[in-house]
Amino acid sequence: MNRPAGHPRRWQILAILCLSLVLIGLDTLILNLALPSIQKDLDATSSQLQWTVDSYALAFGGLLLMAGGLSDRFGRKRLLAIGLAAFAVTSLGAAFASSPELLITFRALMGIAAALMMPATLAIIKDVFPPEEQGKAIGIWSGAAAVGVPLGPLVSGVLLEHFWWGSMFLINVPLAAIALIGGAKLIPESKAEGHPGLDLTGALLSVAGLVAIVYGLVEAPHYGWGDVVTLGSLAIGVALMVAFVVWERRTAHPMIDIGLFVNARYGGGALAIACTSFGLYSGLYLLTQYLQSVLELDPLGAGLRMLAIGTMMVGAPLSAKLVERAGLKATVVIGLLLCAAGLGLLAGLQVDDQAQALWGLAVFGLGMGIALPAAVDAILVVSAARQAGAGSAVADVGMQVGGALGIAVSGSVIATLYRDDIPQAAQLPGEAGEAVRESLAGASAVAQEVGGAAGQRVLQAAQDAFVGGFSTTLLIAVCIALAGAVASAIVLPRARTTDDDGTVQAEPATQPGSGDVHRVLPRKPGASAPGGIGS
Repeated sequence: MNRPAGHPRRWQILAILCLSLVLIGLDTLILNLALPSIQKDLDATSSQLQWTVDSYALAFGGLLLMAGGLSDRFGRKRLLAIGLAAFAVTSLGAAFASSPELLITFRALMGIAAALMMPATLAIIKDVFPPEEQGKAIGIWSGAAAVGVPLGPLVSGVLLEHFWWGSMFLINVPLAAIALIGGAKLIPESKAEGHPGLDLTGALLSVAGLVAIVYGLVEAPHYGWGDVVTLGSLAIGVALMVAFVVWERRTAHPMIDIGLFVNARYGGGALAIACTSFGLYSGLYLLTQYLQSVLELDPLGAGLRMLAIGTMMVGAPLSAKLVERAGLKATVVIGLLLCAAGLGLLAGLQVDDQAQALWGLAVFGLGMGIALPAAVDAILVVSAARQAGAGSAVADVGMQVGGALGIAVSGSVIATLYRDDIPQAAQLPGEAGEAVRESLAGASAVAQEVGGAAGQRVLQAAQDAFVGGFSTTLLIAVCIALAGAVASAIVLPRARTTDDDGTVQAEPATQPGSGDVHRVLPRKPGASAPGGIGS
């Protein structure tokens, strides 16, 4: 049987897709270094600052599954183009936002635009690359998806040296224009013929559930972890997510086939991605504050040091080779263990540990580069061609929801621990004391105003409180990464394209009576059909 040759300009197409991914990743944490400036210029509270970061990731992750279905039905190239155009327009709105509420709104709209773009990128890869090249292409895709995240603080630092904080959004406009023009010329349209329709009820349940959970986590330090608002929001969120699962199992045309998560590659891959992303977003969200407010680096200096996580670009090409030699399970487990080790190094930081911060970032980046491509490819191996967009969206959802939860949990926990460990703030009168209790950035501003020995005492107390909370909070991310490694070791199959007994996968073939292209695994007589644990 002849293998599909793939699109003749597939590598140029991949370059356009990677530019779109860098654009998406760039804006994930680009605001972090600008938070002190935004707090000052827009008079934003601590929870508002956290929402400016989380609203993007939450809208992104919450709508990915629906966006994947839209791309399958209406065309992947079309959704990518709409997303790029919307991203440019909403970036302009965010650049000139005049209040915290307006900035949060435009950040959420940017997240929606990003959600339209990202599932299409993976689905297009599956459409234009032959099966034997998809692993390599996905490794490059994973590197591009991840490299934009640490690039955000660097670009932010450069721009903040010369311009106001809104300038960091303006850079999106020319980048989106380049991707839009290149995509129009190079990318072929593809969509699922005979798509059954959109699951609007499932989309509403999933988005509402995620919003409620993240709202409860973000606002917990303000209301208190035992407050009725916090507990009620978390309970409603969990109930809505349970309702989502029940609905998806019963509806005739689900947004995503929940049964696929029983498949070892599908469910195990999604779990590995979520655990890696939790650590990435949690670590970078906290570390940007550490570099600026504890080590007192300027935005550019902090951004340059974030490039230590660029080791992910070394790990990404290694991932495919490790899968070939050591297997899928071993590759993902090794990657997650390295992630946990890097986060552990970061958790051990003291008030002046710059070298250890760089080593922690480098080790984590290497682990992420190894784990992510293998986990994403594991999901695509079992995704049917008809649901390439929705299947691809599962990998993206794992990344973005894991990231949103990482920011929400880390932001809430460190805010709670910081306030509990800084009794010195009570000695300051009125608004000054409240600013110190609100955040480390607020304490730095107050210390500058007070000046002298008194100001230095306030700053030192705030830095010590932040570092103590920083270490404890990152231990949560370490535990999540370790739990992901253990779960992957139990759930994931040994190899990417073989059954557990070692039989080699056959060529991709079209199943009789369907238009879906599946990976067909030859089985011994009496063996169960693919789809369950271990398949």
